[in-house]
Amino acid sequence: MTTESYVIRGGVEGFDRLKVLSRVMHAATSAALERAGLGAGMRCLDVGCGAGEVTFEIARRVGSTGRVVGVDLDDVKLDLARREAEVARLTGVELVRRDVTSLDGEGEYDFVYARFLLTHLADPLDLLTRFRRLLRPGGAVLIEDIDFAGYFCHPRRDAHDRYVELYTKAVQNRGADPLIGPRLPGLLADAAFEQVSMHIVQPMGTKGEVKLIPALTMKAIGGSVVADGLSTEEETERLVTDLFAAAEDPRTMMGLPRVFQAWGRRLA
Repeated sequence: MTTESYVIRGGVEGFDRLKVLSRVMHAATSAALERAGLGAGMRCLDVGCGAGEVTFEIARRVGSTGRVVGVDLDDVKLDLARREAEVARLTGVELVRRDVTSLDGEGEYDFVYARFLLTHLADPLDLLTRFRRLLRPGGAVLIEDIDFAGYFCHPRRDAHDRYVELYTKAVQNRGADPLIGPRLPGLLADAAFEQVSMHIVQPMGTKGEVKLIPALTMKAIGGSVVADGLSTEEETERLVTDLFAAAEDPRTMMGLPRVFQAWGRRLA
C-alpha cells in the first residue's frame, strides 16, 4: 500500500479528521478492545495507526508493563502523534513509518489491531495472514472496518447519496473494497484464526461531531475523485457545503457507515 493508493487525503488535514473520527468511535472501539481480550502487560501492534488515538488507548490499557507499536505511512500524522504522546507522557509507545503490506515477523505480539485499513487494500487476506504470523500462540487480532453500503442519512439527501457513490467508486478504482465489513469474519477464518467473533456498530446522531464525518470525508476525498474523473472541483465543493449544512440541521440524522468489529485468536 502506498499513500497514492489511499483515497483519503493525509497530512495535517487528514490528522484533524482522524481526531474527530477517533472521538466519535471511542466508546465503540474501547468496548471492542475489551471484548477482544486486550489486557495489562501485552505487547501490541496498531497497524495503520493514523493519528495514534487508538495506539494511545491501547498503551493506557496495557500499562507500564506492556508496550504498543503503531505503524503508518504518513510522516506528518506520525510526527504529530509523537508530539501528543510526549505531552501525554505515555510510556511504552513507539510510532514507526512502515508500509503495512511489508510487515513480517513471527510471534512478536500478543495483540494486533487495525481500524479502517483493510478496506483500502487490494489483498486484505495477505495482511491478515501476516498478522497471524506476528502473533504469539494465544494472541488475538481485532479488526474494525466499514460497510459503506450501510451508510444512510435521514431524511435522505442528494448530497449524501452522491458522496456515498463517489467514495465507493474511488475506493473500487484502486482495487479495494469499501464494502469489506461483512467479509471480515470469513477473512479471519481464511487466515487460520480461530474463535472468530463479530459485532456491528453504527454511530449516528442528530447533533454533535458524529454528523461532521460525511462532510469531512467528502472534503478529504475531493482530490481523488476529481483525479479519477468521477467529479469536478465545483461539484465536490458544493457537496461539502451541503453536507456541512446537513450537519447543522437538527432534523437531519447522519453519522458513520456500518462498522464491523471482528476478532479471533491464533491458538497454535
